Amino acid sequence: MTPPSAGPQAVVADGVLRVPADLVADYQRAGWWGDESVAELVARRARETPDGVALVAGGLRWSWREYDAAADRVAEALGRLGRVRGDRVAVLMPDGAPIHAALVGCARAGLVAVGIGARAGEAEIQHLLRRTGAVAVLTGPRHGAQASTEVVASLRSQGWELSHLCIDGDRVEVVEAGGEGARPAGAGVPAPLRPWEVNMLNSTSGTTGLPKVVTQFDLRWLHFSDLAIEAGALSADDVVLAVVPTPFGFGLWTSHFVGARLGAATVVMPRFDADGLARLIEAERATVLCCVSTQFRMLLNSPEVERRDLGSLRVVFTGGEAVPYERALELERRTGATVLQFFGSNETGALSRTTLADDPVTRLRTSGRVLPHMQVRVVDEAGVVQQGEARGRPAGRGPLTCLGYWDDEDANRRLYTEDGWMLMGDVVARDAQERLTVVGRDSDIIIRGGKNISAPQVEALVDTHPAVALVGVVPVPDPLFGERVCAVVQPRPGVTLDLPELVAHLLAQGVSKELLPEHLVLVADMPRSSGAKLAKAEVRRIAAAAVAPDAPHIGAVAPGPPSAD
Repeated sequence: MTPPSAGPQAVVADGVLRVPADLVADYQRAGWWGDESVAELVARRARETPDGVALVAGGLRWSWREYDAAADRVAEALGRLGRVRGDRVAVLMPDGAPIHAALVGCARAGLVAVGIGARAGEAEIQHLLRRTGAVAVLTGPRHGAQASTEVVASLRSQGWELSHLCIDGDRVEVVEAGGEGARPAGAGVPAPLRPWEVNMLNSTSGTTGLPKVVTQFDLRWLHFSDLAIEAGALSADDVVLAVVPTPFGFGLWTSHFVGARLGAATVVMPRFDADGLARLIEAERATVLCCVSTQFRMLLNSPEVERRDLGSLRVVFTGGEAVPYERALELERRTGATVLQFFGSNETGALSRTTLADDPVTRLRTSGRVLPHMQVRVVDEAGVVQQGEARGRPAGRGPLTCLGYWDDEDANRRLYTEDGWMLMGDVVARDAQERLTVVGRDSDIIIRGGKNISAPQVEALVDTHPAVALVGVVPVPDPLFGERVCAVVQPRPGVTLDLPELVAHLLAQGVSKELLPEHLVLVADMPRSSGAKLAKAEVRRIAAAAVAPDAPHIGAVAPGPPSAD
């Protein structure tokens, strides 16, 4: 089966999407790309330092030899399903060592992993299965509070023909081989995926509703890792502690790629907990912490910070949202580490970065200097490229970008300029020193604790409640998470609504927890523009005024319970 189209640079060869061969050669000549995949890197580490620590998570401590063997077991189990090269396999697993074996095993079996967040609800899972055409699912023993067998059984009852493989520690079990394998008789085992071929799909929130699917391949993230290694002077002696969920961009390079590139130990947390993070830094003598800003703020708020020795930390990579200057300085003062960041997205990779050589103002008040080989532009609302000091949307083209969105031509038209440059939704200012500073956001995205949440997607979900006449979903400021999700609702005549009732309605539909509104504001009449659309600027003003602790409330406000997840 031929894979669907993606961005303008994607081509199809041997059944999979890939980077064009001439572009691969150009980037290899420039020294940005090599020819080794992560699957090959893991195998090489297993040969060269078989007993070195590769992954630490929960009760597991895998050497490179154990990591390599676990990935082989996944590949062998997938091979028995009889799938063809390029078929998609959903990976629905929590953070931990096994998810990395799953990703490597899929690539070794010639199959494309579909990374689905461990907190995804059934509606999101079904959307991603439908969009990607996944034919199998890899799980752990549980998905949240449910046994994974129950989750897969529910999907099958709704018509999905899925083979199910369960990875429990270092054991891989084919629970059920649903449907018929599509490999022709005598066709042989599919060849492993190469590092310039798409070997993973993951989701990202957008302004059009349900998550879009981003195409991933190894060479972009290995080069990203090289830039991080250079920025933080990392080495094989470092211990990398990554606490951002693995299937997503920031979590992907920090937990799946940089350790393999270095041959260094990577420590992950199956479930984030600020107190546990402080204890883990001390216990593992972590030298590199990778977290979004909300997570390090939670760490600073933990009483464990005063009880634990965090002096092993040398570098903290953060991002995914604005870096709070004073709290970042506090983190540096209390740990002795240097805070660094990249500016970019799951789609673009990095457009700018900070390094150990940068001064505190550059590191903590800007998003760093542009990466010259990413050919960063700043464009105005009309798409005109701005020269020198300028303000507008950043666009880039180079070895860190993905291959666009999977099977989503409309989204790809919005992602790229007409001449093929990849756009971000942020509005930035570029100064005379080629530093970027984020000054706003063009897209309708809420960034809660580093997680991008699509406001239109939440609006569409809230609108399914029978009491809702009109709804606008906007961010409201929050000192811990940066932003929280607020639903401003005009109820239908004669009815009312409270937040617990709305949340219960959404959960019953299988909505992911991160999409649940945390504040509810009721209004008698929703503000609208002259074109009859919601006046989002006015909706934001209403929400901010109603939620502010010392302001008179407009309508009824019901704040949701704080959550670290």
